[in-house]
Amino acid sequence: MNTLLNSYNYSIKKLAILDGIPSLLFRLILAPVMIIAGYSKLNLSSDSAGLSDLFLASPDVVAWFGNEQWGLGLPFPDLLAFLAGWSEFLGGWLLLLGLFTRVITIPLMFTMVVAATTVHWSNGWFAITPTNPQTSAAQVLDWLSIPGAQDSLANSLEAQQRIESIKTLVNEHGYPEYLYETGTPVILNNGIEFSAIYFVMLLSLFFTGGGRFVSLDYWLYSKIKAK
Repeated sequence: MNTLLNSYNYSIKKLAILDGIPSLLFRLILAPVMIIAGYSKLNLSSDSAGLSDLFLASPDVVAWFGNEQWGLGLPFPDLLAFLAGWSEFLGGWLLLLGLFTRVITIPLMFTMVVAATTVHWSNGWFAITPTNPQTSAAQVLDWLSIPGAQDSLANSLEAQQRIESIKTLVNEHGYPEYLYETGTPVILNNGIEFSAIYFVMLLSLFFTGGGRFVSLDYWLYSKIKAK
């Protein structure tokens, strides 16, 4: 028994050298998402912005942040759009490098909470509507009698009918070979799913850091510790 335990502990110690890989993979997934999200909020993406406005938030984004009729209706839209844009853009690059990982996850988690509660909350969970109730994750929630699961499954049936109608129209009047060449149509639900998943990934990085051997944080800390 002791031999087996010792062998197990030895194997775990050998595998410990790889314990930074999950953090690296999380960073590689999150970084491009955050970088382009921030870039699209800033005038950096505009060809017409003057030098003085280049680093500010895009006027369209500011209007969307502040408008109560068709936007988010947030206070101080100029400031919040600026902070959100730079948190995501700069934060994405820092995640990619694994530099100040724990620090940068804090504002990024905040932006995910704001996005989930102001943009996606009213749309429920799914980012893309499941069109088969039998394979929808809501099926499991229905088994557990979670409120709202039945409504989600009913919505899946309706979405399935709409998709079938779209396919019928395209087959009769369109160019299905061309339109379906890179994928079949889906119904965008725009729920909190992606924001919640990104938040959990960022939360994990907050506790684990950028990863041993695979982040600049690790090497900087090792250098400081050695002094």
